[in-house]
Amino acid sequence: MKGSLKRVDAYEKVTGRAKYVADLKFPGMVEVKVLRSPYAHALIRSIDTREAMGVKGVLAVLTGKDLPGIPCRPKERPVLAREEVRYTGDGVAIVVAETEEAAALALEKIKVEYEVLPAVFDPEEALKPGAPEVHPGGNLVCQHKVRRGDIREGFKEAEIILERTYRTQRVYHAALEPEAAIAVPEPSGEITIYCPTKSPFNMRRIVAEAMGMDLNRIRIVETTIGGSFGGKDYDMAVLGARAALAAKVTGRPARIVLTREESILESTKRHPYILHYRLGAKRDGTLCALEVKAIADAGAYVSKTPLVTWRSSIEAAGPYEIPNVSIDVYGVFTNNVSSDALRGFGSPQVNFAMELLMDELAEVLGRDPLELRWQNGFREGSVAACGQVLHEVSLRECLDEVARASNWENKRKAYSQQQGLKRRGIGMACSFRGSCLGAGGEGLDAAGAAIIVHRDGSLSISTGIAEVGQGSRTAFARLITEILGVPPESLSFNPVDTSRVIDSGPTVASRGTVIGGQAIKIAAEKIRQAMAEVAGEMLGVKAEEIAFAGGRIFWRRDPSKGLSFKEVAEKCYARGVSLYSFGWYKAPDLYWDRERGQGEAYFSYVYAACCAEVEVDLETGQVQVLNFWAAHDVGNALNEREVKGQIAGGAAMGIGYALLEEVKAQEGRLLNLSYSNYLLPTTLDTGEIIPLIVEHPDPLGPLGARGLGEPATQIVAPAIINAICHALGCRLYEIPATFEKIWRVINKQEPKS
Repeated sequence: MKGSLKRVDAYEKVTGRAKYVADLKFPGMVEVKVLRSPYAHALIRSIDTREAMGVKGVLAVLTGKDLPGIPCRPKERPVLAREEVRYTGDGVAIVVAETEEAAALALEKIKVEYEVLPAVFDPEEALKPGAPEVHPGGNLVCQHKVRRGDIREGFKEAEIILERTYRTQRVYHAALEPEAAIAVPEPSGEITIYCPTKSPFNMRRIVAEAMGMDLNRIRIVETTIGGSFGGKDYDMAVLGARAALAAKVTGRPARIVLTREESILESTKRHPYILHYRLGAKRDGTLCALEVKAIADAGAYVSKTPLVTWRSSIEAAGPYEIPNVSIDVYGVFTNNVSSDALRGFGSPQVNFAMELLMDELAEVLGRDPLELRWQNGFREGSVAACGQVLHEVSLRECLDEVARASNWENKRKAYSQQQGLKRRGIGMACSFRGSCLGAGGEGLDAAGAAIIVHRDGSLSISTGIAEVGQGSRTAFARLITEILGVPPESLSFNPVDTSRVIDSGPTVASRGTVIGGQAIKIAAEKIRQAMAEVAGEMLGVKAEEIAFAGGRIFWRRDPSKGLSFKEVAEKCYARGVSLYSFGWYKAPDLYWDRERGQGEAYFSYVYAACCAEVEVDLETGQVQVLNFWAAHDVGNALNEREVKGQIAGGAAMGIGYALLEEVKAQEGRLLNLSYSNYLLPTTLDTGEIIPLIVEHPDPLGPLGARGLGEPATQIVAPAIINAICHALGCRLYEIPATFEKIWRVINKQEPKS
């Protein structure tokens, strides 16, 4: 089912009419600035705010003790730290003032007495006996296991064993819009918070707990979101609670807008991983055994570490049939900045390790990396490492697509016989990814949606799924127009408002199209049934013989016998037939044995493969991405342009992950707090990106659609690194593969300490 709709929010964004939170103004609005800890770990002995209160324009200086409720749940990030700070950047106090300038000046005058405590910054060191404890009870956040077969017997059968260690880095979300929130105290005593958040209901819960208020007294209203990529979750909740406290104390609207430096300093990051992999295979390429120990740096607080690392455990063995598997993934507290979701949610790290290892195995065996993946990759009826039998598997189709489009066979041979100082390489990677939250998810994986058809045939749609730039509302529009036959311009989408829509969970795990789309589909089908009954009576035919298309409702057997959608809507109102519909969809139930790491991890999976072509300058180590092909099974491309845009955007992010991006830290202190030294890819760095759409409908997706947001990024880095390795004829084991690192590999020099 091909086709594209104009993005429903395009006009407002390209004309500048879209309202971001920083664009909003309220009478009497005050400004909020945050004082953050300069230490990675310390006790707060005292906070003297008297001098700060003397600054002209300052209305209040507030600390964690001023919160009416709790600053946080155990081991979670506090709105304001009361007794102890655990990373450099932990919020200690806020200043509320008439102007930002006054607030900033007052920050400098707050005197905090700290007692510095021992800190730990390496997650492997943090697990050792006697390491400083970030939280009482030890530094282990979680451990996830997957066990299949007999790992000892598997390695006995193996004729080749490869044992490698891989490292991935800490990455910033780098959304164009920094975190911001405005809290408005209402006459009723409620607090309304306007903000760009992908988890409005989680945010409402955190703000309500901090303010000591019931959920129905806190209202979160979604503003236009200038990018999320997994961010604007806990970060937004903490900001929102700080703004709410300021609004409550002053009785005035309170605004907090982070600078870029503040955003990089305080916001959560993608988890850095240390990945120990041991793979056994026979000389014919058959995989026998895999042992994995992966350690994720959670940073100072829990956040989504248990969920991110659980997904890593399920996907750590890649999309390959391996009869004997032992996987352990650990989340570990350190005194670094907190880690959380970032596009891929635990997949990019393990994908990087497994896909590099598969290429190295192919090299040792003298095999083509594509052939080796074809031999061992999942097919219909394959059993994953978690013991789940897989259906609707399209991995080979994706591999075939990128191989054909990239001219893989010819380029692979040609680039293996190069001379000169500039050499080209071509590399690939592939993946499978569980849909939505899965058995290790954060509670009920469900969503609701409401549709109102008005008397004139126009429609208003409300849903709890946040539009974070991924185009969910355009996908929902496609579903509604397909079911009800109305033109897209007749649809109007309301912003997410926690007082108007039901809790539909966070917009994470590529669940917007699948879970939110199913809720939309159910709501639209209820409207269709109600209108078909009335139209059938008006036309003198049975309701089941009614069709909807082109803004008309007509008899299937004779399309000329019909009515306009508006005419039927008017008749429904005249007869008292409700044209309000609510759709609720819950993901299928799953079984999971946490001790054995076996069961149904996800109700469905998506498959992808990609191929990168690069050129490496042997004199400088500079890498130029020439072409990037990405094949994704989207089930049904509800909006072809949006799908291609998602793939291209995901590829660009993955290129940054592979070659450039890294939040650097020294003893917990972040070193690159601006875009002058936190490097992002531009169009000059990404080469030509060629999206390849595979459509293998998923019976559990709305009209067969599958999720795409995170798969578009998760296997980009290993494809690029494999291409670099092909060009160089040697291996790399960590990212980002900066030109300095590549130059050292070429010249076989160790990095300076």
